[in-house]
Amino acid sequence: MVTALPLPPVVDAETWRAQLAELRVREKAATHELDAIAAQRRRLPMVKLPDYTLVGADGPVRLADVFGGKHQLITYHHMWHAGAEWQCPGCTGFTAQFTRLEFLNPYDARFVVISPGEIGEALAYRDKVGNRMDWYSTAGSSFGADMDAPIDAGFAVNVFLRDGDDVYRTWHTNGRGTEQLTHTFALVDLLPYGRRESWQDVPDGWPQGDAGSGWSTAQDFAAMYGPGSGHRD
Repeated sequence: MVTALPLPPVVDAETWRAQLAELRVREKAATHELDAIAAQRRRLPMVKLPDYTLVGADGPVRLADVFGGKHQLITYHHMWHAGAEWQCPGCTGFTAQFTRLEFLNPYDARFVVISPGEIGEALAYRDKVGNRMDWYSTAGSSFGADMDAPIDAGFAVNVFLRDGDDVYRTWHTNGRGTEQLTHTFALVDLLPYGRRESWQDVPDGWPQGDAGSGWSTAQDFAAMYGPGSGHRD
């Protein structure tokens, strides 16, 4: 089969292995830098938080109890527009990838979604798109805004540490900083054509489109994972 797409140059196996080895030096350096960043993250100071109350599927719950008995908590703050039929496709897709979170148990940690939407609306949306994470609402609480994810204004990841009933904020990121938690971009970046987005550095003639042009929509995720999709059991 002949493709109309531009192709990388074809070389012999020895040349390919030599260039792969050259790239591997940079890849290993990046891995070591990520190790150093993680080490610095573990040394960050923390900020004590007030006693926030959120709302879960079973009603109001203190932030300290959202930990579910664990000492560490990761929260993904889902971008939200009240009353919208479909919420942010990026947030919908990001959280859709987390279907098995039990691996965090040996690390004394939990990972949940935080949404500023009213809890009934939030849980209905979660079920519609087939999301499997535990969701909590900040409706009526300043928690989302205080954690740099106000309603209608963005998304974020936050990390917390609990000492008894006292909760401390240890880390935060947003924007492309959240990519380090996803496997989706990591897989796409391995492909010869990458993300096909215009901002990326690619050889001349490589297929490119607008940023986010390859992303699935919230409706796509509902079709793939929601009721009737066959992927909920």
